[in-house]
Amino acid sequence: MAEAQTHTTEVPPRVVTEIAAGVRAVAFFEALKGALVLVAGFGLLSLVHRDLQDLAERLVSHSHLNPASHYPRVFVEAAARTSDARLRTLAALAFAYSCVRFVEAYGLWRMRAWAEWFAIISGCIYLPIELYELFERATLIRAGVLVVNALIVAYLLYVRFSRTGHLAEEAIHRTEADKKAEKQAKKEERTGAL
Repeated sequence: MAEAQTHTTEVPPRVVTEIAAGVRAVAFFEALKGALVLVAGFGLLSLVHRDLQDLAERLVSHSHLNPASHYPRVFVEAAARTSDARLRTLAALAFAYSCVRFVEAYGLWRMRAWAEWFAIISGCIYLPIELYELFERATLIRAGVLVVNALIVAYLLYVRFSRTGHLAEEAIHRTEADKKAEKQAKKEERTGAL
């Protein structure tokens, strides 16, 4: 009886499509973050065995900045203190971060509950830091990052906890299972015809 009740409560296909599109938009965003950090990691590796102080001085000069002013001076000094080992460590951390983002994006794209939980938890971890940064020095970029992150967390919480979200996920997984079964049947039909 309970099984019959579960199947009688259907979610309109439009809602299923909207929820899937929303979660996949978050997945795309996470994959994009992973790709950007991956590129940054390769950029860091390209700086190994290079004279970073000279490179920083040329960059400051090319930008027509006063090398004696505060930020250009700090930039050049930081470049002078950066070792190849530190660059490799930062690149390794960038690669690890990008792998985490890619795994999360894959799971979200496939509408997996573990990926939704992972995205919710990782998003919530950043919220206090983003709030602190915003209170330290409010900028539009910091406010925008906080708002986008909070909206993503709120949306994924909605998908995770709402009845509509659960029913939509079930419908999506049933559709995927139906597609797999159909593909398997066609494959068996072809091999049976031989």
